Amino acid sequence: MTSVDAAVRTGADARYAVPSSIVDRLARLRVVPVAVVHEVAHAEPLAEALVAGGLPCVEVTMRTEHAERVLGRMAERTDLLVGAGTVIRPDQVERVVAAGARFVVTPGFSPSVVSACREAGVPVIPGVATATEILMALDAGLDLVKFFPAEASGGLKALSALSGPFGAVRFIPTGGVTPENIEGYLGHRAVLAVGGTWLAAPALLAAEDFAAIEQRTREAVLRVASLTSAHRSGEA
Repeated sequence: MTSVDAAVRTGADARYAVPSSIVDRLARLRVVPVAVVHEVAHAEPLAEALVAGGLPCVEVTMRTEHAERVLGRMAERTDLLVGAGTVIRPDQVERVVAAGARFVVTPGFSPSVVSACREAGVPVIPGVATATEILMALDAGLDLVKFFPAEASGGLKALSALSGPFGAVRFIPTGGVTPENIEGYLGHRAVLAVGGTWLAAPALLAAEDFAAIEQRTREAVLRVASLTSAHRSGEA
């Protein structure tokens, strides 16, 4: 058995998926704020801005020195669903779970990270950009994936091509999604939600402009509500 086979064993013993409670929550919110946070002191005001703005969910990327501590601080809130993003090594999984991560997001499909998540009992949303990675996710029992980097990988055109053969797979496009192109992504039949990197933009965090982050969050919520209303009207 190869290392890949061992890490992602197919069959009933290896099949697990993101719990419906998390999937349903992401499907309702439709936008998952993605944050690269350098300062631990920013954790609490960022959490407050997102919750007050109407998006009580965040993917804290493990790209900074204090990311795990930031995640831990934000996870102390019971009204905020906190996940760990940019998890690229198996040894990170145990630490982010201990810090309070409710789910894990990876930038690509890593058999060893998926295996570590399964063993830790934490849901994982793997990154995909190819049909091969989608097949690997399905073999691992995962039908919710992150399309990353969305715009650099071809955007909506690529997503439509990739999702065609995989009708049961739902995607969270992340990377290059903006208020200007969000409508196209959220209108795609295969998209559950999008990753919103513009909400807690690095410049806003550096300036400690949490009022602007809250405002952007409110605007995103209103945009989603408008798109949802328009979609329902179109179906009537």
